[in-house]
Parts: sequence; structure tokens; C-alpha cells
Amino acid sequence: MLIVVQNIISFILLVLVQVLALNNIQFLGYINPYIYILFILSLPVRLPQWVTLLLGFLLGITIDAFSNTMGTHAFATVLIAFLRNGIIKLFTSIEEGNNPVPSFYTFGVGAYVKYVILMTLVHHTTLFFLEAFSFSLFWVVFFKVILSSIVTILIILGIRSFYRK
Repeated sequence: MLIVVQNIISFILLVLVQVLALNNIQFLGYINPYIYILFILSLPVRLPQWVTLLLGFLLGITIDAFSNTMGTHAFATVLIAFLRNGIIKLFTSIEEGNNPVPSFYTFGVGAYVKYVILMTLVHHTTLFFLEAFSFSLFWVVFFKVILSSIVTILIILGIRSFYRK
């Protein structure tokens, strides 16, 4: 029951920080950190896929409602929620019966950093190319993906480094 309450508080806090503070940051038009994906990244590993997809949709549609972006965030978060289990299996081997929350301590530093980087790049690439909806601006979108991903990854890793075992 405690993990449910923690996840509800995490959902609310991440949405509020994203909507009230981070959505207003546009450094040089290229950097916009999206740390709300930390919610999807931090769900327990053995959570049923349908629950992860539903939570991804709820998170994305909530951000869309506040950002007026018509489903782009919902699509990107559902995509990373769908790919999450496969990416976790790619970088770690979770023992049967364990249900860890992804972190530096449960995955190991290297595996967790790779997990965060890949998930962030998939999310940002999907989001920014859906927003542009054209390949004519490929290099602009590419630089936006790379720069925003770097800032988002650093913020997420910084936040997670403060968590205890």
C-alpha cells in the first residue's frame, strides 16, 4: 500500500514541476527538460504491462491537457511504457520473485544510466518528431532531441542519486 501512495505523490509532484516550472523553460529554443518521464522509469519492474500502459497514458494526457499539445506527450509516454520491460531485460537480469524499483542500487550504476539514456532518447525523439511532423526540419529536431535529452538525463540522474537504498 505504501508504494501506491508513493507513486501517487510522485505522479502529482512530477506533473506539477513539469507544468508549472519546466514547461516554461525554453533555452535557445532547443532545450526543454521533460522530467515527468521519471514516473514511468521508476515504476516497479514486475508491474503488469497493462497497468504501465494505462499509467503512461494518464501521465501523458495530463501533460497534454496542461501543455495544449493534443496527444503528443500521451503517445510518447505510452511508447516508453510499452518498451520499458524489453529495455529493462536488455540491460539487467532480474531474479524471479524480485520486484525492484529501477535505481542505481537495484540495477547497478551502469545499467541504470543506460536504461535512463535509452528511455529518454526514445521519448524525446518520438515527442519532438511528432511535434514537428516533418522531416524537413530534421537537423533542428535532431539537435533539440540531443540537447533536451542531455539536460533531462542529467536532471533525472541527479534526482535519483539522492534516493537511499
